[in-house]
Amino acid sequence: MCGIVGYTGPKQCVQTLLSGLGKLEYRGYDSAGVAVLDGGRIAIRKSVGKIARLRDLVAREPVSGTCGVGHTRWATHGRPSDTNAHPHQAGAVAVVHNGIVENHRTLKKRLQDRGCRFISETDTEVISHLLEGHVASGLSLEEAVRSAVGEMKGSYAFLAVSEKEPGRIVGVRLNCPMVLGLGEGEVHLASDLPPLLSHTRNALFLEDGEMVVAEADGSVRLTDFLGTPRELRPRYIDWSPMMAEKGGYRHFMLKEIHEQPRAILDTLAGTTIPESGELFFETLPLAESAIKGLRKVLLIACGTSWHAALVGKFMIEGLARLPVEVDLGSEYRYRNPVVETGTMCIAISQSGETADTLAGLREARSKGAVTVSVCNVVSSTIARESDGVVYTRAGLEIGVASTKAFTTQLVALYLLALHLAKKRGELTSEAVACHLLEIADVVRRIEGILSRGEEIEDLARRFMDARDFLFLGRGVSYPIALEGALKLKEISYIHAEGYPAGEMKHGPIALIDEWMPVLVLCSKGESYEKTLSNLEEARSRGGRVIAIGTEGDLELAEKAEEVFSLPECGQYARPIVEVVPLQLLAYYMAVLKGTDVDQPRNLAKSVTVE
Repeated sequence: MCGIVGYTGPKQCVQTLLSGLGKLEYRGYDSAGVAVLDGGRIAIRKSVGKIARLRDLVAREPVSGTCGVGHTRWATHGRPSDTNAHPHQAGAVAVVHNGIVENHRTLKKRLQDRGCRFISETDTEVISHLLEGHVASGLSLEEAVRSAVGEMKGSYAFLAVSEKEPGRIVGVRLNCPMVLGLGEGEVHLASDLPPLLSHTRNALFLEDGEMVVAEADGSVRLTDFLGTPRELRPRYIDWSPMMAEKGGYRHFMLKEIHEQPRAILDTLAGTTIPESGELFFETLPLAESAIKGLRKVLLIACGTSWHAALVGKFMIEGLARLPVEVDLGSEYRYRNPVVETGTMCIAISQSGETADTLAGLREARSKGAVTVSVCNVVSSTIARESDGVVYTRAGLEIGVASTKAFTTQLVALYLLALHLAKKRGELTSEAVACHLLEIADVVRRIEGILSRGEEIEDLARRFMDARDFLFLGRGVSYPIALEGALKLKEISYIHAEGYPAGEMKHGPIALIDEWMPVLVLCSKGESYEKTLSNLEEARSRGGRVIAIGTEGDLELAEKAEEVFSLPECGQYARPIVEVVPLQLLAYYMAVLKGTDVDQPRNLAKSVTVE
């Protein structure tokens, strides 16, 4: 997930571009750059690191011009570096890009055969060469963009400028956001609203498959990819700057809960071809022989990431047929652990800086383990110190209580389990394809849950006065019970405990009475009958039972006081879906109790001390 900005009009644009990038830095902060049409030539300034470094570079090497584009990068293809930073220029054309060009390898080979020289590791450079080739053949920039998108596959939004057409910016959107700000004689373009609102409140949100041509006089033309004109449909945005950063949501946490479908799609983008069962991990350079030689997997994490690791254990053991241990980072290295030959250690951390997880990774590596990380921040310490990385693409997560980082971790672990299973010969391409289609369908299922927020808010209102909560689950749903309890206690300050449903009789059942809500994860699956029996045990002790179940389950509806039904899905996709209503329940309980949702007391976003 990257941030792009553009401006064309009568004013000098460099400071406008830099200011806009600063407001989009939450979308990426590995590198940044601008391209400005300066005296009929494209002048590019770009630098690895945050926007501040780009500002310093522009101060030392100023550029001027009234038309330009800018970019702040979250690295996907190619490490963070000056060379890989956007904009990318080929000949007379420069491009900034957010998203993934899935067929960039095929396009790059074809372009290299034609004599194009590539200098970066990015998929974006393919776009600049495609456009330059079309422009050099006599096409306008608009025609060149239209031809290029006909050759590209993936999810993307990009802006292009050409020395041959000063003052003009051409932009497209396909499954990645882009919004236009329509000012007095000027046009602003960006990945999100915050860069626009200090200049204009008239915004036009591009839809998938649309192309915009913005001119220096402030005029705009909108078409589809085939050139058919589209109606301009600007909206007046009555948001404060803080509301804009929150996307109009009341809290960052709620915004991030609603961003989960997009975050999952971004994590899948460029990694899978569901129809053929293909998986690509460019940042996981492990030889097939090394994967086949694995004898054991060790998962290390803390907090919410530890719950993801517990789900990952089910996925890796069930699919790749490797024994898996799960350890808390804060405990692992203090017992002088035994690391056998053929062990892979997987460290899971949203920030990539969690001190205890990093210490556990280092301990395992010092004892001979192959190390892999599941991480959301490119070039973080844990990512740098691992032999390979599987990146989640959740984007910046501001709310302290993790939501989209957790679901993307589950997706990444599912993909990694499939990768190991395929390389080890445990799954065929056809079987992998079925799983990939199941993961892709998770997005639709989560969108359906998010549309039912009022149901969960009503549920929260009925139980907001509870002093204690018990969350129960079995099998792959047990870690989700732990996560649901953690979310509730983190932000609402209600004491909550997650427990394996089968272990309820070994202690927690003594706590159940008419004042104790018991939330049971009871979707149809391998442990359904046994979990239903545990639910009955809680109900018979007077517990107020809330069930998360499967659509159409009439038996469950008869046994629980409240039921929230989910679409039926496969065993390993289920936890990704089940956690969403629990996140929303915790959120609404906290809002109703008046706690600080985004910054709960005593907690920090990233625990970088032991």
